[in-house]
Amino acid sequence: MKNIAASIAISALATTGVEAQEERKRVAPPAVYTVAPGLGHFTDDVLFGEVWVRTDLAPRDRSLVTLSAIVSTGKNEQIAAHVSRALDNDVKPGEIGELITHLAFYSGWPNAISAVTEIKKVFNERQIAPLNNSEATRIELEAAAEATRKATVDAAVAPTAAALADLTNRVLFGDLWQRPDLSARDRSLVTMAALIAVGQPEQLPFHANRAMDNGLTRPEASEVLTHVAFYSGWPRAMSAVPVLKQVFENRKGIQVSAPQANISITPAGAGAAPAPAEYFTGSVRISGRYQAEAPARIGGATVSFSAGARTAWHTHPLGQTLFIVSGRGWVQKEGEPVQQVGPGDVVWIPPLIRHWHGASASEPMSHFAVAEALDGSAVTWMEKVSDEDYGKGAAE
Repeated sequence: MKNIAASIAISALATTGVEAQEERKRVAPPAVYTVAPGLGHFTDDVLFGEVWVRTDLAPRDRSLVTLSAIVSTGKNEQIAAHVSRALDNDVKPGEIGELITHLAFYSGWPNAISAVTEIKKVFNERQIAPLNNSEATRIELEAAAEATRKATVDAAVAPTAAALADLTNRVLFGDLWQRPDLSARDRSLVTMAALIAVGQPEQLPFHANRAMDNGLTRPEASEVLTHVAFYSGWPRAMSAVPVLKQVFENRKGIQVSAPQANISITPAGAGAAPAPAEYFTGSVRISGRYQAEAPARIGGATVSFSAGARTAWHTHPLGQTLFIVSGRGWVQKEGEPVQQVGPGDVVWIPPLIRHWHGASASEPMSHFAVAEALDGSAVTWMEKVSDEDYGKGAAE
């Protein structure tokens, strides 16, 4: 009789232990298990039991990605729980505040202001003191990449919305992206997650490249897609897959097709590639590729010439703009004297005008070149510039 009683007691304890273990594994709100038990299963076993423990993205990064997704989509009821999790995952209160500030620009002020109210409740519960702006040194953005970005905004946005172009250059990148309250890598991570979550994959190429230039690895970028799928839905994650795939392929290196085709270059920060010897003389390297999505036709790249290096003669069907980034260079339009250029100079080459450009004989030069394609072609290459023609620059 005693043995039977003991067996029953042990069974009861074992059952209680199993139930307690199952209870500890539960993450979803209690109502989920009575209304949508399947959702409870996927929440506990897949989202938190599998995805959140994957090592492709650190827990801290997953918290940043999750907060970005739910704040940018206005899911205010979910914010408090994930702010608490983020704090537990070593995201600093100041970084959470700056994440909200950053997302105001990428998902709108209403979402950001609404999120502040929910976050303040968590800060009060945890007795987190009011925050101040960081006094650390502001982040210095990479000069060549910034010249590329600004040139693109000036060329593609300013003619239609001059105020938007000004605010983009002066406030968004001239102020927000340089604030030290959130690292450059984390800002890129937050931006990528928000763009995917709100269904804006067309904005992803620039920011995915920027994220990897800022230190995000390719596996981490891929994992952002996987994680966001659970917080914004599979369709939005799937829509971003081909866009990110193209970014990965473009970062593999330089690709040159037919002589009259565009040159596809690796992005700034991903490593400059040698320019095609068929179209350049001397040591020339190309980086900072930019190519707008159709129907836009604008594209460009940063080109760095060593002293004495230059392009071949060529034309552009819709013209070209050169923004001189550094050094001293020469530009010549056929039938005109050689023009000497330096940092800050902007040179316009009209459509179908034969010309060449490059470094001076004694100093290197870098410029960002912008041109539009016509029927898929942005440049027609011709013969190389002779030493005699090039030497006229020194004489002038």
